[in-house]
Amino acid sequence: MSAYVNRGTPQQAYYHRPGQYTAPAPQRPVANVKDDYERWYTEILPNNRMALSVRSGIHSEVAWALDRLCRLGGNEQFSYRSYPGLIDGLFDWPEWYVNEGYKEVNESQELFGPSKDFDAQHRFALESLLILRNIALQDPTELQNHSHTISLILNGLHNLDFTKDKNQEALLHIIDIFQGLAGNLLINASVPDYSNPIIPLTKIIAHSKNRSLIIAAFNALTGVLSHPGNALHFSRTKESLGAAIRYLPLFVDKALLEPCLEHIYIHVAHPSSARVFLLNPELSSVLKVLCSLVLSEQQATQEKVTLDITPQYRTVNLNSGTTARNYELTAEDLENLSKSSEPHRCYEWMRLVLAARQDAEMTQVDIWTLYKETFTPYQEAIPLLGASDVIKYVTHVYPSAQAMVLQGPTQRFIVRGIERRQQVTASERFKCLWDRSACSEAAFSSPADLFDHLLEHLGSLQPPALPCLWSTCQHTCSELQHLRAHLLTHLPSSQPQARHPSQSETVTVAPGTYDINTIPPTNRPVPPIRNATISYERPIVDPSSAALTALLIIRVLFRTAFASSEVAPKADADHFGFPGVVEDTSDPNEAAGTDPESDKEGERRGRKAFLGVRHMLQNVRLRDEALMSWVEEMVDATMPELN
Repeated sequence: MSAYVNRGTPQQAYYHRPGQYTAPAPQRPVANVKDDYERWYTEILPNNRMALSVRSGIHSEVAWALDRLCRLGGNEQFSYRSYPGLIDGLFDWPEWYVNEGYKEVNESQELFGPSKDFDAQHRFALESLLILRNIALQDPTELQNHSHTISLILNGLHNLDFTKDKNQEALLHIIDIFQGLAGNLLINASVPDYSNPIIPLTKIIAHSKNRSLIIAAFNALTGVLSHPGNALHFSRTKESLGAAIRYLPLFVDKALLEPCLEHIYIHVAHPSSARVFLLNPELSSVLKVLCSLVLSEQQATQEKVTLDITPQYRTVNLNSGTTARNYELTAEDLENLSKSSEPHRCYEWMRLVLAARQDAEMTQVDIWTLYKETFTPYQEAIPLLGASDVIKYVTHVYPSAQAMVLQGPTQRFIVRGIERRQQVTASERFKCLWDRSACSEAAFSSPADLFDHLLEHLGSLQPPALPCLWSTCQHTCSELQHLRAHLLTHLPSSQPQARHPSQSETVTVAPGTYDINTIPPTNRPVPPIRNATISYERPIVDPSSAALTALLIIRVLFRTAFASSEVAPKADADHFGFPGVVEDTSDPNEAAGTDPESDKEGERRGRKAFLGVRHMLQNVRLRDEALMSWVEEMVDATMPELN
């Protein structure tokens, strides 16, 4: 196995937390039997057999040691740092492969198969990388300060061809190791391309066909770019950003979708890169896909709600030939009531003017007013009851009635379960309206009888002025025969006018005390709708993490597109409701490399893109009120653009 070749000193280009790897202080050997198997190779000694076997170069010994380390790696109490030289030995085979061994992977080997030695050494490299990956996931500090970590990662990313199947597993482990360190790495602008991990990761994302490798590269690259100091490298990630946009419509593949969303968010979270993103020709498509993602997530988490808002109403049968009016007390009724004392008078009065009905209601003020107007003329003989007593006695007379208070913008004091008693009378269709509706004759049974009665009224008229005194008619005739002919126009038809088949036999009127037959239709209160229901869908759970990330990206782009508008959200301690956004406190027009004209063009394109998805945002329903306010604000902001 050849020695490791270090391509420059790339570790000098990174910022590490203070402290480098140091060997542990010598200590008294203590037996470690955590796995209850061959305690002598788990003892913490400088000559521990596993550490010596890994670096021995003897294939049988290396295979034995790596097999034991893979077993012990699943034990949370096992610490690789406790064995001097063990972690150093795990770097030997991977470094050989990323510097020399990969060169033997060629077409000839793929055709005839690798040699036994190479196959064994390749397996040792993969097993060592697997163990190092587990170390990085369990305790990143073990490898973060190790001198071989950065060189192994860089040489692996730059040297291994990701299109060859032989290198896929090794690259996957290397990227996983790098992911645990990426968030703490600061890459200076002076770093050469062969020492910059962003370049090979971008190529893997843009051109690889291995899904697992793409997901791992997305996570690692997003981890590097999450460091604020690495924002200057956004110009090198155009290919990876394009790949994230390309994979974005794969809603069913959550494992790939979420890294794509995180990668896009890292780009738009920085103010300068967000302004550049507004100039992306695919901005409109990205917004539509993000809105579609939010809408698709909410479809499976909604319930249909139907709300009945039908107000109270009453119907009148047009064919009945009768009419219903509120019962009015007769002189006989008043005489009988005046002889009774309270509260018996109140009881009898309620039985006459009120009636029980389950779905009816009357206001307490109406009941008290009706009682007071009826018995005020008799209060000298018998004093009136108080309003509270009258309302209380309603429940005594009608046990099904219930006094209650309805809460709302204005409180309503009602008694539910009672209504005014109705009096059914014959239809007054053939009622005489002569003498300006003051004729006291009862309604006739036919138009012929009514006309004969009108001729009697004509006998009292004297020429030359012969006015028509029917209701409000102002017609005047000079001759009696002309007035007779005119009266025929006021007589109703003997048969009611035929209705259209689609017309109902009943008419809906507003609940009240007025008479439908005496009030013209144009003067009646507007009748309520008979069946008024509202059906809508209501979210029952919060959106998924992918939908929330998509909404966050939309929100950031909205803020950037409307930055110069009054509708843009203002900065606060919560960073516009979403944490993690890097605030740019400097004037964007004074920043280096900023083009004011380019920013204006980006805002114009951004507003146009949001105008295109306004109809999609209107259909978004979120359970959280704060998140829903984001959507409502974006919809309202695009309203002026429509004008």
